[in-house]
Amino acid sequence: MTTKPSVLRADARRNRERILEAAVRAFSEKGPDVAIDAIAKAAGVGSATLYRHFPTREALIEAAYRNELARVCDSAATLLDGHAPDRALRQWMDDFIDYLAAKQGMADALRAAAASGADPFAETLDRLATAIGTLLHAGADAGLLRPDLDPVDVGFSLAGIGLITSAPAQRERAGRLLDLLLDGLRYGADGPASSSCVRGSVRDGLLDRCGIGLAERGSAAGRQPRWAEAMP
Repeated sequence: MTTKPSVLRADARRNRERILEAAVRAFSEKGPDVAIDAIAKAAGVGSATLYRHFPTREALIEAAYRNELARVCDSAATLLDGHAPDRALRQWMDDFIDYLAAKQGMADALRAAAASGADPFAETLDRLATAIGTLLHAGADAGLLRPDLDPVDVGFSLAGIGLITSAPAQRERAGRLLDLLLDGLRYGADGPASSSCVRGSVRDGLLDRCGIGLAERGSAAGRQPRWAEAMP
């Protein structure tokens, strides 16, 4: 009896997810030189299956990072489906801080991948700016957040909080700082208002940041901001 192709595809997707989850744990706990066979074993797959998905160590490191990035970014729309925009943003902030803390251990692996020519951060700016912009836009439209917010500024703020409270003992402090930040984002909201400063799919509207000029935009287009590069 022949297995349906759709079943095979679903099984391949599950294998890929298990491999990426195991890779994040392994690179975080043991660094960039962890044995690939050990990652395959932890994922419950054979080494051949792992190499079929990720032919090199650098490809696996890059995919593991991007998978975690996609997980936190894609959650923005899901949170908006079940919460008021300001509360969705607050929950997303928590998820983002947890994501940063969990991925600090991947920093060495990501640096090793970058040194070999990979570019794991290529999509970081656009993905994070899109997620933050989506939440800010919804909050401004609902009159719950001020309408002049810049997603890049909010990204810097969140990254700063994450970097200084990355230790597990600092998690409660991180929550208090996030509450303060959200209060600041609410300040000045006075009912439904134009959110033209938080619009667009990303690059032009967000680098525009309701005030970044053409010259400044040109210099920004060719580089990642520090808060994007610091996403281990």
